[in-house]
Amino acid sequence: MRALLSVSDKSGVVEFAKELSSLGFEIVSTGGTYKRLQESGIDVVEIDKITKFPECFEGRVKTLNPYVHGGILYKRDNESHASQAKELEIEGIDLVCVNLYPFKETIERTDDFDEIIENIDIGGPTMVRSAAKNFKDVLIVTDSSDYSKVIEAVKTKSDSFEFRRDLMIKAYEHTAAYDSMIANYMNQRYNSGFGDKQFIVGKKAFNTRYGENPHQDGALYEFENFYSQNFNSVKGEASFNNLTDINGALKIASSFGEKDAVCIVKHGNPCGFAIKDRLFNSYTEALKCDPISAFGGVVAVNGVVDLELAKKMNEIFLEVIVAGDFTKEAIEEFSKKKRLKLFSFNSERLLTSNDKYDFKHINGGFVYQNSDCICDNEVKNAKCVTTDSATAEQLLDLEIAWKVAGLTKSNCVVYVKNGAMVAVGMGMTSRVDAAQCAIKKAKEMGLDISGSTLASEAFFPFRDSVDAAAAAGVSAIIQPGGSIRDEEVIEAANEHSISMYFTTVRHFLH
Repeated sequence: MRALLSVSDKSGVVEFAKELSSLGFEIVSTGGTYKRLQESGIDVVEIDKITKFPECFEGRVKTLNPYVHGGILYKRDNESHASQAKELEIEGIDLVCVNLYPFKETIERTDDFDEIIENIDIGGPTMVRSAAKNFKDVLIVTDSSDYSKVIEAVKTKSDSFEFRRDLMIKAYEHTAAYDSMIANYMNQRYNSGFGDKQFIVGKKAFNTRYGENPHQDGALYEFENFYSQNFNSVKGEASFNNLTDINGALKIASSFGEKDAVCIVKHGNPCGFAIKDRLFNSYTEALKCDPISAFGGVVAVNGVVDLELAKKMNEIFLEVIVAGDFTKEAIEEFSKKKRLKLFSFNSERLLTSNDKYDFKHINGGFVYQNSDCICDNEVKNAKCVTTDSATAEQLLDLEIAWKVAGLTKSNCVVYVKNGAMVAVGMGMTSRVDAAQCAIKKAKEMGLDISGSTLASEAFFPFRDSVDAAAAAGVSAIIQPGGSIRDEEVIEAANEHSISMYFTTVRHFLH
C-alpha cells in the first residue's frame, strides 16, 4: 500500500505518517512535508523518485504527472485499467492526504500580488479531485481532524463505501471553498467585489431544531468559524427563528460598544431597549416599553448576567437570553425555567463578526451588497437644521434612537427618553402610520413619551409626521433629510420648537 502526503498545514502529519507506516503503507511526500517527515525519522520517499522527473519551475510543477495521477485514478477492479497500469509501471496510490496552500493566510498578511499568485495551489486541488473521483479505491484525507478516524478505520477494516464517500464529499467541499475564496478575492481586488459570479461559502456549525416551521429542516452555516469559536450553548438548543431573532437583538445591543445595553426582540423586531448605569436597570427600563410583546421574546445583554438580573428576568417567560456571559449563580437561577435557552460568547461583552457583505434570498437568486454600517459619527456629525438645538442629554437619546431605527425594519420610527426606548413603530408601509402606531402603543402601555427624542431611518416626505410627533410631546428629531419637502418639514419643527438634525445617511432595512 502507498500513501501520498503533501500538506501545507502540517499539524498532526508526523503522527499520522507514523501510524500509516506501522500499518504497512509506503509513505511518499513532497517539498516541506517530505522534509518534516524525514527529520522526524520516518522512512519516506520523495515524489520525484515516483514521477521520475525533477520538481521544476520553482515548485510549480511536481505532482502533475501520470505516475501520480495514474496511480490515484486507475480503477483497481477494472482489468483493462489494471493491465495498463502494469504495462506503464504505474503503482497504485491508496491514500492521498492533502491540504492546500495557505491562500487565505497570504491575503491577510500581504497585498503583494506576486506572492499571492504563488500561493494559489494547483497540484494540491488536482490530487484531491483525482482521489475523490476514485474514492472507492483511494482514501482522500483533507482535514487533519480526520487523521485518527482514518487510522482507526484502516486498522479495523471499517473503511466502508459510506466512510470513503463521506471523505470524498468533504474533499470536494474543500476544493470548492478554496476556488471560491480565490475567485471572490480576485473580484474584490479588481471588480469592487461584484464580479460575474458571487460565491457564498459557509461551514456548518450545527443543525437547528427545525427551520422556521417544524416541517422545514434547518442548519446554521458560519463564516470564518465565528460561531464555533465564540457562540456557546449554555442551556437549550437554538432553533432557526431563535438565531434570526438573536441576530437582530445582538446587532442592536452590541452597537453601543462597552455600554450596558439591553435589547428585547420579538419576531425579529425590537420591543424594548435601554442603556442605563448598570444592566439590571437597563433590562428593567427596556421591559417597560412593551412587556406584552417581550413575553416569549429574545433578550440580548451586552455584558455578564448576574444573579440579581437573572431573578428579575425569571419573572416573565423569555424564550432566549444571549449575553456576553452568565455567572454560575445566574445559570442556576435560570435552571428553574425549563424552556428558557441561554447562549453566551464567553466574553465580558457581546461579540459580532462585522461581515463586510450582506445578502438576501429572493425567488430565483439573491441580492448582494456591502453591509450597512451605522457609524458612531453619524449623530456627532449630524447638522442641526432648526432654530433650536438639542441638549447634551437629548443628543445621547438621539444616538440611541438613530441606531435602533437603522437596525429595525422600515418604515420605522423610534422614540427614546432618558436612555430607554419608550415607543417604536416598525415595518409599516407608511412612515406616519409607524409614528402613530408607536404613539398608540406607548399610550396603551401607560408610557409618557413627552420630552422624548425621535429617529426616523429615512426622511419624512411630509410634515404630518412632525406634527404628530409634536402632539406627542417630542423634543428632538433626527432623520436623514433629502426630501423635496425638507423646508416644509423644517418649518414644522420650528413651529413646534423641536430641534431637528439631518444625518444625510439613510438606513433602510427590508
